[in-house]
Amino acid sequence: MAEEKLFPGRPWSPSLGRVADGVWLLRGDISSGMNIYFIEDEGGLVQFDAGTKPMVKAVRAVEEKLGPIKRVVLGHSHTDHRGTAPSSDAPVFCHPDEVTYAERDAWPDYWHMEKLPVAWVRLIYPTLHRRWDAGGVKIAGTIEEGDEVAGFRVHHFPGHAPGLIGLYRESDRLALCTDTVYFIDSTRLKPLPEGEASVPHPVFNWDHAAAKDSVRKLAALEPAKVCAGHAMPLEGPGVGEALSKAAEKY
Repeated sequence: MAEEKLFPGRPWSPSLGRVADGVWLLRGDISSGMNIYFIEDEGGLVQFDAGTKPMVKAVRAVEEKLGPIKRVVLGHSHTDHRGTAPSSDAPVFCHPDEVTYAERDAWPDYWHMEKLPVAWVRLIYPTLHRRWDAGGVKIAGTIEEGDEVAGFRVHHFPGHAPGLIGLYRESDRLALCTDTVYFIDSTRLKPLPEGEASVPHPVFNWDHAAAKDSVRKLAALEPAKVCAGHAMPLEGPGVGEALSKAAEKY
């Protein structure tokens, strides 16, 4: 995927690239580790996921290049996925089961970061979450399983969060799935080996068994390309096997 640096010369400059027809990926924040997707839609954009608070200027730069954001759809409302939403002029939507968590300032009560296996990661995560988060988001409406968003079908993938949703486009088998699956090791803050995937770690999940089932549900769609909330998309002949193995981790 060819990418353009939005702020050349700046450390960790956000980058923008096209991942599929009419779909753009903004990668930003530390080590370009946070993803926001933009879908072209009738003269404007639908923003899927909202990244972190330090990505606000990058989102505005995307609007200058691609057009106005008409609607923001939260894949879920964790701190690193709602950060730019409070500053958006567009209405924000999420799944009905996510509204309560999205609108409150508090972090999810089901997180157990104290159980992370690596000491320095346990210590740094609270600081990172404070850096990423911009607080609660006013939700203008809800979307749920079976709804359509800019040519994509909405799928409910609960587990990591109660109202986590993904978008799937049948025409090119493209899945935008936020944190249904990880291509990073969140317990050590580093990428997974190329071609590997994982269910999110239990310390961050609302219901870990449901999270594993949601990875299986994603795999059953047989996507050709999987665009997650962190790291570059996964594509190629190994996608199905990677997703099947991901559901069995942790």
